[in-house]
Amino acid sequence: MEETTPVPMTAESVGEILREAGAQVMVRSGRSENYSAPREFSFEVKAIFENGMGLHVVARQFNYRDPWEAEGRINELVDVMLLRDGALTPLPKGYPYFQGIDEECGLDETMLREVIDCVRKVNPKLYLLQEMTGDL
Repeated sequence: MEETTPVPMTAESVGEILREAGAQVMVRSGRSENYSAPREFSFEVKAIFENGMGLHVVARQFNYRDPWEAEGRINELVDVMLLRDGALTPLPKGYPYFQGIDEECGLDETMLREVIDCVRKVNPKLYLLQEMTGDL
């Protein structure tokens, strides 16, 4: 089995991934750069897509790994919350993410790219349709 090194994510790299997907993006670094920032995250990125769907990506405090896993502080996992009209929401049925939940936790960069691709393609009219049919 091939050993893979975790890809560290930064506020800038996550912001760039979202911009490439067509989102408008706001980036804020956490405690490491701004003393007055909340302690519970190292960075957060908010994005909104043309379809009105939004993502709030948060990298929690740096994960400390045992010495045999990795050196020092790394941030290769993020939590992602889904927003619709500024409120947390799950996705309509039939999508691989956000099913019955409004947050996906512990995503690596590959999974984050999959979530972004999924959310940017959502047709918001599906919410109305599934609300009418009682599926949502």
